[in-house]
Amino acid sequence: MKTIFKTMAVVSALSASAASANTIVDIAAGDERFSTLVAAVGAAGLAETLSGPGPFTVFAPVNDAFAALPDGTVDTLLKPENKAQLTDVLLYHVDDRNLTAEQIPGGSNYFKPILASQRLCITKGASGVSIADGTGESANVVIANIKADNGVIHVIDKVLLPGTRPACH
Repeated sequence: MKTIFKTMAVVSALSASAASANTIVDIAAGDERFSTLVAAVGAAGLAETLSGPGPFTVFAPVNDAFAALPDGTVDTLLKPENKAQLTDVLLYHVDDRNLTAEQIPGGSNYFKPILASQRLCITKGASGVSIADGTGESANVVIANIKADNGVIHVIDKVLLPGTRPACH
């Protein structure tokens, strides 16, 4: 709960202090919990796109989610020769709609991220929202509905990885 209020304060401070638009990238860059994500978005050349008009829904992993990946994974993905793979991983976290938590239907449903060759299985129930990725692992939405001028951010506790299509249950 404390984290939710802290995030709301950060978003409010960003909104109050900036006369210009607060894009998804602006909000993420202003929150140190997303520094690894922001570095990855920059390395993939996606900052300009995600600062554009959108709409976008970003399932944004926190630094701890990146740290939980096997040793060396982030460093390997950030290498210039792996830009295509990094881009795929990042686009797997983005939907081309403004999808608030209230708009996610109950139960388990497939969603198509911008990485069109893949699917996510998003499950909404009494205990919250979880997202199964292509590995069959699930991330939990820990903070929902951080509103940006070009979409919405849902903070997740795991990096979503492409793979075989997840089974909705």
